Amino acid sequence: MIPKSLDQLQQLKSLHLNHNKLSGELPSSLRNLTGLDILDLSYNNLSGQIPAWIGTAFPNLVILNLRSNMFSGRLPSLLSNLSSLHVLDLAQNNLMGEIPVTLVELKAMDQDHNMSISSLYDNRSSYRYEERLIVITKGLTLEYTRTLSLVVSIDLSDNNLSGEFPEGITKLFGLVFLNLSMNHIIGRIPESISKLRQLSSLDLSSNKLFGSIPSSMSLLSSLGYLNLSNNNFSDKIPFIGQMSTFTESAFAGNPNLCGAPLVKKCQDEGKDKSVEDKIDSGFVDQWFYLSIGLGFAVGILVPYFV
Repeated sequence: MIPKSLDQLQQLKSLHLNHNKLSGELPSSLRNLTGLDILDLSYNNLSGQIPAWIGTAFPNLVILNLRSNMFSGRLPSLLSNLSSLHVLDLAQNNLMGEIPVTLVELKAMDQDHNMSISSLYDNRSSYRYEERLIVITKGLTLEYTRTLSLVVSIDLSDNNLSGEFPEGITKLFGLVFLNLSMNHIIGRIPESISKLRQLSSLDLSSNKLFGSIPSSMSLLSSLGYLNLSNNNFSDKIPFIGQMSTFTESAFAGNPNLCGAPLVKKCQDEGKDKSVEDKIDSGFVDQWFYLSIGLGFAVGILVPYFV
């Protein structure tokens, strides 16, 4: 268990208790650590609900990492009060319910990257403590230190979250990484997703999303990784702009999708080709019969001129 006596360390800026075998619920005494910039409790066996007080106790919190525990229940809507938050990682838990619409109020994520990393260093002693952050994205494990200020991320993957795709997330203009994969999210990807111009990685795989993939996604010029596999998307893939840089694996497991880069052709592509073939065939036929007619006419008229 996390010792309750930790609340005596009220000057603490960074708390890393990750990769241990901690169990039990989060003690309410943690709320007294009001100066925390980073709270990393990932890869433990912590359980119970994520307490609502997390959203009000840490006004300066930049990174909240509770990945790979056994937290259950709903996401507290008060998480939106974390106005300094740049990284929210709640992946690999047992969270349920809808993603709170209040996430749009995460103020540090709705603007360009301007986080000063000076607060993540200890300049009060003869040595300097360098913070590091592990981000799992693009199928890779990436480590950030000096470039922490560039990381703006939401990872809610591998839970039991449901409800429609939270359109409000598209107002978090500073997002670089967004991972909602392996949940039960339904609905359509909104056209407004194109507003996330900083987005480098988008993983919505293994959900129940449906409808057409919005053509506006072709405007996401920073997008280097995309995974929309194993959903219920349909119609033609908008294989233009940035979308033309992705391979078949990004769209696999959507039986009603068609067009490049998939092998499956769309029906309108077949029809267009058929129409073109008919036009070409008709054109050839017309010339064929015209040439016969001209030949016949020449055969009759030539003797009169000889």
